Amino acid sequence: MAASPTVLKRRLGQELRKLRRAKGLSAAEVAKQLEWSESKVSRIEGGKSPLSDKDAKLLLTMYGVQDPEEVRQFIGLTRQSRQNGWWHSYGDALPEWFKPYLGFESDAASILAIQNELVPGLLQTERYAQAVIRAMEPELTADEIEARASARIQRQEILTSEHPPRLWAILNEAVVRRIVGTPDVMREQLLSLADRAETLPNVTVQVLPFDAGAHQSMGYSFLVLSFEDIPGSIVYSEGPTSATYLDKESDLRRHEEIFQRLVAAAERPEKSIAMIRSIAEEYSHAG
Repeated sequence: MAASPTVLKRRLGQELRKLRRAKGLSAAEVAKQLEWSESKVSRIEGGKSPLSDKDAKLLLTMYGVQDPEEVRQFIGLTRQSRQNGWWHSYGDALPEWFKPYLGFESDAASILAIQNELVPGLLQTERYAQAVIRAMEPELTADEIEARASARIQRQEILTSEHPPRLWAILNEAVVRRIVGTPDVMREQLLSLADRAETLPNVTVQVLPFDAGAHQSMGYSFLVLSFEDIPGSIVYSEGPTSATYLDKESDLRRHEEIFQRLVAAAERPEKSIAMIRSIAEEYSHAG
C-alpha cells in the first residue's frame, strides 16, 4: 500500500530537516536566504504544509543535493504528497480537521488506543457508528450521517490489508456498558468487537473494569500512532471541532507510560473477550 499524502509530507519534511542540519543551518537562516518566513520552513519540515516543486528544488540546491536521480526521486515524492487520499472522495461529509488523521492512520504500523466512552472507530459496526454520529452531531442530515459512517467502515479495511497495523485498544468498562443506539445495536457491536479481537491476530482488546478505580487517563481518550519508516510516534486526541497532535519525546513517553499502566490494570485479553460476550448476552434480553 502506497504511503498516504499526509505521511509523505511528514517524511519529506523530516528529510529536509536532516539535510538542513547536516549543512549546519538554522531554520531562520534558511528562511532569510530564501526570503521566506521562518514559519513556512517550520510548516514544511513538520509536514503541515504542501511542498511545491519549485520550493523543493530551492531547498535541495541550498542543501547541496545535486545528483539528478536524487532530485528526480525527491520531486516525485513531492508530487505524490500533493495528491488526495481516498477520504477526499467524501468531500464535505468529513470535517477538514479530521482528514490529516486519516492519512496517519492509513500508514500506521501500530495504533495504541485508550477509549473511555466509545468503541474505537476502526472497530465500530455501521449501525453503532451511525448512532454515535447522530448523538454527537444532531444537526447532521441523514445523508451526512450515512456518509460519515460509510467512511468510518471504509477505514477499517486497513485491519485486514496485506500489511495491517497492530491495533491494541483499552476500553473503559463504560464503553461496553453504555447503550448507544438500541440494545440490539449494542449487542451487534459487542459481538463484532469480540469476534475481531479473537480472529484478527493484529487486534488486541482489553476492558478496564470499574473496580480498577481511578486512573491516569480518566476523562481523556487518546491514540498513539507509530510508523515503520518514520522516526517517532504521534499522540492524537480530538474534541467536537478540532484535533490535537503531539510529537515531542516527553509527550510520547508520558502517553506510552499511561498506556502500559492501563494494560496492567485492565482485564487480560481472554477475560476481556469473555466479559464483552457476557454483556452482549445481557443486551439480547433488554427491552
